[in-house]
Amino acid sequence: MGPDPLPTGKRFRPDTPLAPLTTLGLGGPADWFIEVRGEEELLGALAAVRNSGLPFTLLGGGSNVLVSDAGVRGVVVRVKGGSARRVDGRTVRAFAGMTMNGLVRWSIQRGLAGLEAWAGTPGTVGGAIHGNAHFGGREVGELVTGLRVADDAGRVETVRPEDVGFGPGGDALAGRGRVLVSADFGVEPADPAVLRRRARASLAFRKATQPLAVPSAGCAFQNPDPETVALPPDVPCAAGALLDRAGMKGVRVGGARVSEVHANFLTAGPGATAADVHRLLGICQAAVNAAFGVNLVPELVLLGDFPS
Repeated sequence: MGPDPLPTGKRFRPDTPLAPLTTLGLGGPADWFIEVRGEEELLGALAAVRNSGLPFTLLGGGSNVLVSDAGVRGVVVRVKGGSARRVDGRTVRAFAGMTMNGLVRWSIQRGLAGLEAWAGTPGTVGGAIHGNAHFGGREVGELVTGLRVADDAGRVETVRPEDVGFGPGGDALAGRGRVLVSADFGVEPADPAVLRRRARASLAFRKATQPLAVPSAGCAFQNPDPETVALPPDVPCAAGALLDRAGMKGVRVGGARVSEVHANFLTAGPGATAADVHRLLGICQAAVNAAFGVNLVPELVLLGDFPS
């Protein structure tokens, strides 16, 4: 006997467009799609997918991803919504589908410091963990005190961050057969008014330095490790600075363009395709390598098939 088919209807939907679910607004459909809004739904969906024998791809808020124009094979599981709660006086636990902005607001309202600088971060808690999101010289992994993950058999266990190895822009759970269910963050009591001021300052900085008015996926490339590259003293070891110095601001491929506000953002204009963005990624890498001998590593996650 072959694998059990997926239950169709309200839960699993075939041939579902993914472009509207991403911040770039590009890409084709998922063969199968399901949206889950809590731990029980997530574990149930994973069990059904496991029984079907189909491959699955996780999707959160849709930032930092580029969906192929041909779509994604197998099942796309979108983890959306959920809530947070206090584990103790210095720990909060957030479901993977909760937005980072929602978590920031939740913690500020309760006078809990630690997350306020992440105001304006696109995407979900799961996406931030997946990519070890960074801002202002810090990585989200520095805030995490524990992770609850589901293995291939559907068992949920708690693991320490150091056991999965957060790295610069790296996926802490990649290749480990684990799906993030929730994350614990360390917090401290503080005055909500102070936290709101910090959050507003973070939002103001993002608005001044990032192209928030046009579709993009966030930072396209990881910042290089300063210990592994040799740059002139006047060149910052940051992907955006290297792309700027390499003359990439404003460069276009089809409807895709390197932002003139921040060179590490690739934006999607009218008529853009995922193939345009993918080609522009390669052009950016080649330009920085030619100018500085640095191989930029994409932070943008490719979903589906792209030419090698």
